[in-house]
Amino acid sequence: MLILYNPSSTSPDREPLPMSLLALAAVLEDRYDYEIVDGNFLTDPGNELIQILRDKKATTLGMTVMPGPQVNQAVPLAKRIKQEIPSLPIIWGGYFPTQHGEVALESGYVDFVVRGQGELTLLELMDVLHNGGGLSSVNGLMYREGSQIKQNSERALTPINDFPRFPYHRVKMERYIRRNYIGGRTTDHSSSFGCPFACNFCAVVSMSNRRWLPESPKRMADTFKLLKEHYGVNGILFHDMDFFISEPRVAEFCDRIKGFGVSWWALGRTDELNRYKEATWKLMQKSGLKMVFCGAESGSDYMLSKMNKGGHASAQVTLDLAVKMKQYGIIPEYSFVLGNPPEPEKDIEITFDFIRRLKEKNPAVEIVLYSYTPVPMNASGGDLYEHSREAGFEFPSSLEEWVEDPWRQFAMRREPKTPWLDENSFRKIRNFERVVNAYYPTTTDLKLTALNKSVLKTLSGWRYHFGFYNYPIELRVLQRLFSYQRPETTGF
Repeated sequence: MLILYNPSSTSPDREPLPMSLLALAAVLEDRYDYEIVDGNFLTDPGNELIQILRDKKATTLGMTVMPGPQVNQAVPLAKRIKQEIPSLPIIWGGYFPTQHGEVALESGYVDFVVRGQGELTLLELMDVLHNGGGLSSVNGLMYREGSQIKQNSERALTPINDFPRFPYHRVKMERYIRRNYIGGRTTDHSSSFGCPFACNFCAVVSMSNRRWLPESPKRMADTFKLLKEHYGVNGILFHDMDFFISEPRVAEFCDRIKGFGVSWWALGRTDELNRYKEATWKLMQKSGLKMVFCGAESGSDYMLSKMNKGGHASAQVTLDLAVKMKQYGIIPEYSFVLGNPPEPEKDIEITFDFIRRLKEKNPAVEIVLYSYTPVPMNASGGDLYEHSREAGFEFPSSLEEWVEDPWRQFAMRREPKTPWLDENSFRKIRNFERVVNAYYPTTTDLKLTALNKSVLKTLSGWRYHFGFYNYPIELRVLQRLFSYQRPETTGF
């Protein structure tokens, strides 16, 4: 029995469908006994998971591990399980072990690391563990052999359409259907793997090596239909690394679902969407597209080039797209990465000014702010990473260090402990964010009344107009009274 475990990643009532485990489960369905266990629904993950492993007589444990909350739970949990059930093989896959495979294996309590696209790598590893054979033949695998760490050849990527559909019946789907701005019964889907771009602050590059594998429009539409008919879903959140790469694919998909009565949300690039034909925008609007998340990243063209955004990304393109989406009643959700080296303070001020320009063009633009954190794939190059190293930045050398407080903050990208940003910079960013969110409350907050919005706008107006963001004590008080939410893509 293989237990596929999803470490806790979010707060209650926001639990995402564990799509990475469903993708693995799809190829295991007819070959191995398995069970999906979601740590988001365990009250005592350590004791409960160990009890499940014993009750099910588990022969293998697989964990999907993202940076951030999942690492924080996965590290002590794997360590404890290895101590109590030392013979149980523990496999890690996902973004974190793909980037930090050696660190994971050197811990002594992670036995195997699946790098990149993991479906066939896990299946072949299971064959070796159950039937015998050489681990060296399993492409995409890292493992320990004596005192050495072995890294096999990278696995060639497999088209999405070659894999079976998610076995939704293997999870309690009602847990993953929730109400939000997109719909009253919304759940998650992913219709592609990878991204062809090479932004040098993004972890996706190491997962897919700049390749993009899409699901066909027909299969996407069929999934929509299945989720609506079997589970009453009326909203879909696409968690593709980049949904909008192919305009013909998007147009065909929208044409297929335009009568379904299902709304949707997805991620894409500003330059891609800005070049879409008007006919495609009309189709997207008609099909139920309500919001698009874009990595706008910076208000500076110079910094966008340093980030290696590629394509035709620019501050003007970001502005133009916000105007275009306003015409179609589709809300732009823009994220920005602030405090980039080598001049973080200047970078912060430039992006503050740009966000104000954005709000003038389209007040409905949702603003999500992060702080720059390097990613390991840039160790071989990239201006931002090199500036980070010059400032004294180094990644942790052990899993234990990764779960210490400074690195917990680093993984969340809210207040990472990096050499080039001090607490005054973080305070400046958070105060600006608080004022902007009060003056322009997020459209996605379904609990915020018109009266509350009016109060927020009135009390924050003088701050916003005069650009005075320091010490917003009154807005902190209102935050406690109204509990209005901060725009954030993880809310979906």
